[in-house]
Amino acid sequence: MQDTSQPVKHYLFASDFDQTLSFHDSGQALCELAGIPAEVFDRKTAMLAVQNFVQQGGELAYLLLHDPDFRARVRREHFAEAGKKIRLKKNIRQLSELLASAIDGYRFDFHVISAAPQEVVESALEGVVPADHIHGTQFLYDASGHVDSIVRVNAGYGKVAVLDDLQTLAQVGPDRIIYVGDGISDIHVMLHVNRRDGFTLAVSESKRIAQVAKRTVLSDDALSVLIPILEDIAGWDSARIRAFFEAQGLLIQEWGRVRADWLTIASSQPPAPPPSGGLPDVAHP
Repeated sequence: MQDTSQPVKHYLFASDFDQTLSFHDSGQALCELAGIPAEVFDRKTAMLAVQNFVQQGGELAYLLLHDPDFRARVRREHFAEAGKKIRLKKNIRQLSELLASAIDGYRFDFHVISAAPQEVVESALEGVVPADHIHGTQFLYDASGHVDSIVRVNAGYGKVAVLDDLQTLAQVGPDRIIYVGDGISDIHVMLHVNRRDGFTLAVSESKRIAQVAKRTVLSDDALSVLIPILEDIAGWDSARIRAFFEAQGLLIQEWGRVRADWLTIASSQPPAPPPSGGLPDVAHP
């Protein structure tokens, strides 16, 4: 419970969904229901990513609107059903509850920002996160339930726009924003948050995202993101953090820290020119 005798610092906590709060990609779950082979989905999204034709993370929305196979097979009713098939990380509800009221002197408003369809994320997090705290990609549908148009795609820089809107509503400063993500589609919003002295967390080993985020934490439990928040924002030491978890009926069994450096080392000397006569010598066995 909050100690009401001290002022409370108000923060906005925003998280990605696919492979951040879940283990599955929403697009793959949706394609499985619609009878679209996984390899077809992977191939088409990879092609769009290479072409840079849509913002990173917005590939599924593009396919649903423009690809003939997806337009013909995917209907609105598939979204909610797909959400129920997505495997979530443990303790998301408890994470939201602890952020809201359990850390003395702090209150964190929990929101989810995702490029996945709004209905998919709402279905997956039903009873866990309120629907008005979920901000997914929004579509309009025709009479048969197929995607007719896109209202808003929350991918790439689109996530920045959503976060700025939430900041205005929450009336918090930019240094009171926390963002959690796992992949390339989160880089824009993480750079935006970092630039304004906010706090960013990566939950994957992806080199590109880990180099941007201020901290990286790997776990199958959503509560793991509390560790860097309690350390770097609340200023708690490890003993106090362990005691906090134990007071919630939880035990931190393993807490290992590894600093990873990614290096590519090349010679500082220019390559030797080939011997006269053309091609360099080749050693034969």
